[in-house]
Amino acid sequence: MIQAFNTLRISASGLSAERLRMDTIASNMANAETTRGANGQPYRRKVAVFGENLSKALNSNGSYEDVPMGVKVVGIKEDTSPFKREYDPTNPDADASGYVSKPNVNILNEMADMMVSVRSYEASLSAINSEKSMFSKALQIGK
Repeated sequence: MIQAFNTLRISASGLSAERLRMDTIASNMANAETTRGANGQPYRRKVAVFGENLSKALNSNGSYEDVPMGVKVVGIKEDTSPFKREYDPTNPDADASGYVSKPNVNILNEMADMMVSVRSYEASLSAINSEKSMFSKALQIGK
């Protein structure tokens, strides 16, 4: 029975991971014009990094094997691509030659990433609903 709930756990981990990814994308979009942060630099785009979540389980041969348990967030890393430079000598953040460093956030790329993340979230949610339906049908068979 415990194995039956692994599918729910895997799908739920996908929901959590995609939610974090959407939050990260929303932060990128909100800061797309932030030319000076707490460190005095323009906002740097952030990316959620996922990895496989494995657990050790005893198999029928008596040895341990890796069992997939879903997705885990490895971290949030900063995109190290260069900042955009825009000529605006009236901006208080302009350098001596009149150029302002702008965040390395491309709104179109962020929107595309958001759409992919939403679709992944929906797929995990659909999997959970299917699993719930199967559990419900299995319980009805036992009546």
